[in-house]
Amino acid sequence: MKIAIYTLGCKVNQYETQAMERLLRQRGHQIVDFSQDADAYVVNSCSVTAVSDQKSRQALHKIRRERPGAVLALCGCYAQTHPGDMEQLDADLIAGTGDRGGFITLLEQAVEDRSRRTALDRAFDRRDFEILPAGGLDQRTRAMLKVEDGCVNFCSYCIIPYARGPVRSLPLDQAAEQAAALAAAGYREIVLTGIEISSWGRDLEGRPGLADLIEAVCAAAPGVRVRLGSLEPRTVTEAFCRRCADLPDLCPQFHLSLQSGCDETLRRMNRKYGTARYLQSVELLNRWFDRPAVTTDLITGFPEETEEEFAQTLAFIQKCGFAKMHIFPYSVRPGTPAEKMAQVPKAVKAERARRAAAAAEEMRSSYLRDCVGRTYAVLFEQPREGRFLGHAPNYMEVVAEGENLHNIVKNVHITGTNGEVLLGRLAED
Repeated sequence: MKIAIYTLGCKVNQYETQAMERLLRQRGHQIVDFSQDADAYVVNSCSVTAVSDQKSRQALHKIRRERPGAVLALCGCYAQTHPGDMEQLDADLIAGTGDRGGFITLLEQAVEDRSRRTALDRAFDRRDFEILPAGGLDQRTRAMLKVEDGCVNFCSYCIIPYARGPVRSLPLDQAAEQAAALAAAGYREIVLTGIEISSWGRDLEGRPGLADLIEAVCAAAPGVRVRLGSLEPRTVTEAFCRRCADLPDLCPQFHLSLQSGCDETLRRMNRKYGTARYLQSVELLNRWFDRPAVTTDLITGFPEETEEEFAQTLAFIQKCGFAKMHIFPYSVRPGTPAEKMAQVPKAVKAERARRAAAAAEEMRSSYLRDCVGRTYAVLFEQPREGRFLGHAPNYMEVVAEGENLHNIVKNVHITGTNGEVLLGRLAED
């Protein structure tokens, strides 16, 4: 049968969609684009904000209008966190964030007999990590490897722990096995992803840490670049940096989740660190790695945030000198403690986001200018306007002259920047 999947949300959702597509192909099914005719349409939903919920509902209603005869299925975080909404949705199959293999079996049955099914479990009862096939899309140079699921941080604005349940980790030997398989399949970069990869190992015997995992993956896939997903700042210690700096294939790009540069705001967010500890992590990375790219996320206009608190955030992000930032005006997530706090006006949230974005752009431009004159090993991915585009180990985009460079790593001397990407020429071998 023909199956189309529409994915909303984070890299973990993207990974799980890719895994479901691989499982479906293994069972003899054909994957088609969501705009094409199919026997079944799957919406892999997100619930990080109320807007995400709305997008999931809109996708369901749209496909029901346009393809009334097809089977319509919903899975993911929205279904898991809002089971009471499911009766209002005209879906043939509803499942949550667990047992993707079982979901595919139910999908096949729904297409065969056209009966409606709901398969929702209790996320907090989960104890085992579901091992799914790793990989990337066709012709991709980079593969994602999901090594962890779940989160128990309970930030005051976040519903994801209720969607994903407790921390579960991919065992070390199986992570190494999957990494070796990805290397054998020709991937030149592996991205370690999860809901909260800093928590990897806390549920495993002996409580290994993230550095143990990184070392094992690098050893299993020598010559393949390894990139880390988002890190909790307290993961970065002197010992962590010392071990990671000895790994030549580990990319020197570190995404340290910040959310606010004000201690009082961080306290309301129920984050587990303060600005002093965060800055210590940034300084450690800059000490142990050669001009690493430290990137982050920032929420502006969090409930009760004053102008003075935001000013503290602006000063703090400039002190950190980020290579890139993702900036979001706070969006109310119903069902979280932050929903009950005093809200900042929408216009104020947006205005603060603009001011933060301006500061972020200055830092990004400074980082790109500092790359000029350096030479990076660039993993090329796709043609762009007669040239080829790839990523340096620090994840900066690089454009250089060349043909047929897909999935090839070449040294590139950086000659300039246009403010968005780095411009370079292939270095002589």
